[in-house]
Amino acid sequence: MSVRLATGVWVAAYLARLRVAGLAAYVVAKGDPTAGAVVVKLVRAGGRAKAMARQFDFGSGARLWRVLAEGDEREVDAMLARERGRDPDLWLIDVEDADGMGLLDAEGLSAG
Repeated sequence: MSVRLATGVWVAAYLARLRVAGLAAYVVAKGDPTAGAVVVKLVRAGGRAKAMARQFDFGSGARLWRVLAEGDEREVDAMLARERGRDPDLWLIDVEDADGMGLLDAEGLSAG
């Protein structure tokens, strides 16, 4: 049996890692602290953004990050507002990162 980390604990750890790395991050919407899904919006220069969500890969059994939307930040925000309207348990986190990865490629952040 696999034990999953509560979403609120994962979010707190992720925000701490971002602070250590010197990246600005904001919790835009808090979702269910136990099992809410997480969407990270990576904000890059020039008003560009990319929304990423952790999803289960049935082929490998791993939890991986998948791009939900990418483009103008306002358009990505509109899509995220619709998603949040459908799922009030959804966590939304904004990360300002010139590299556009927000530590999502760091070891240990795709698991959970």
